[in-house]
Amino acid sequence: MVIGTQFRTWTLGAAKRAKAAVLLPALLVLWGCGSDDTPQYVEQPVEPLYNAGMDALLDEEYETSARLFDEVERQHPYSAWAVKAQLMAAYAHYLDNAYDDAIAALDRFIQLHPGNRDIAYAYYLKAISYYEQISDVGRDQKMTQLALSSLDEVVRRFPDSKYSRDASLKLDLANDHLAGKHMEIGRFYQGQGQYLGAINRFKMVIVEYQTTTHVPEALHRLVECYLALGVVDEATATAAVLGYNFPGSRWYIDSYALLTGQNLLPEEDEDSWISKIWKSIT
Repeated sequence: MVIGTQFRTWTLGAAKRAKAAVLLPALLVLWGCGSDDTPQYVEQPVEPLYNAGMDALLDEEYETSARLFDEVERQHPYSAWAVKAQLMAAYAHYLDNAYDDAIAALDRFIQLHPGNRDIAYAYYLKAISYYEQISDVGRDQKMTQLALSSLDEVVRRFPDSKYSRDASLKLDLANDHLAGKHMEIGRFYQGQGQYLGAINRFKMVIVEYQTTTHVPEALHRLVECYLALGVVDEATATAAVLGYNFPGSRWYIDSYALLTGQNLLPEEDEDSWISKIWKSIT
């Protein structure tokens, strides 16, 4: 999902790598035991160590890869490779589904290297790490909120970057997900006869998530709730908005049948809240 091939160019030298010979020795430790039997860590050359991290990544040994990239930074903190390794360690954590570790590494990268050429990618990968954790609509939506704010930050900070378009698409999907959560709660309240609570949820979808796919249903559910409460004027006004904006939808067909079944018709009312709100958001 996340573009990682751009980083492979960092590892290509004039000679091909001897992967099998480098990977395990570069795994941090040469066991020369001292008097206390403590492992002795021996510094490795930066390029073979970094290349070993990339080899492990390509072999899908993500945990090993992240440890190797971390070791690049630990052993060679002032080299150009250290900065690259920080971002690659975060990418390895992401591929390993270790999202908390990826986000922590990316926050550190962003804090330490705000002017780095790959800073847009760091923000994007952080947002994707949240996005990948969005749960179904029946569960807590904290992660969806974090994904929304992070994706929005990518779009705002880096509108001309190659990551902005994908972030925008995922922003729409995350908004749709949250709207779905409100719809689920609204339908529950409606089923329990708690019409005022249901109306508040459906209103929220219309006002705050008006570009999502849930709006036509939210309008129809409002018609149902208003009729259940005997608030006829709001019911007919809401149906009129639904019919004008989504005339071919199943939700308008259902609302129209519901009204005509009670000898009512959709009727615009400029004084109703739905008419005022709809004009302000369209």
